[in-house]
Amino acid sequence: MDARLNYFADPTAGKALKHLMTAGKTIKDSPLPPATQELVALRVSQINGCAVCIDMHTKEAAAAGETSVRLNLVAAWREATVFTEAERAALELAEQGTRIADAAGGVTDEVWANAAKHYDEEQLTALVVLVSFMNMVNRLNVINRQPAGDYEPGQFH
Repeated sequence: MDARLNYFADPTAGKALKHLMTAGKTIKDSPLPPATQELVALRVSQINGCAVCIDMHTKEAAAAGETSVRLNLVAAWREATVFTEAERAALELAEQGTRIADAAGGVTDEVWANAAKHYDEEQLTALVVLVSFMNMVNRLNVINRQPAGDYEPGQFH
């Protein structure tokens, strides 16, 4: 499978990707816990069917010490006992933020209040930006049919 476009060879895409990489680093450097970032990025990517992002975030999380049990259970996090209450709140917010078209009203007040119990305002901001960022990147990759499987941890950092 080949990608439809070569984003790294196109001048317009290259300029945009430079800014996207900077935005991604800003999120990565935020006070939102790194494990939470990877779990959220993985869950958003699973919902959107973005194979290259699933590949990337699974490998990045594993390289950072995340267990295979937790990575394998992200798709079924509601029934899994391996996530903290804070992680569960972040995953719920990520799902509702990703499924805006499916959920009338977007993120409910209840889900927001639950997340706010576990994260301060700066962390919540990072979480919202991360969910939005991942949805955008997922769409770039899914539309382009970006192939997955070859990602190496740290490749884009």
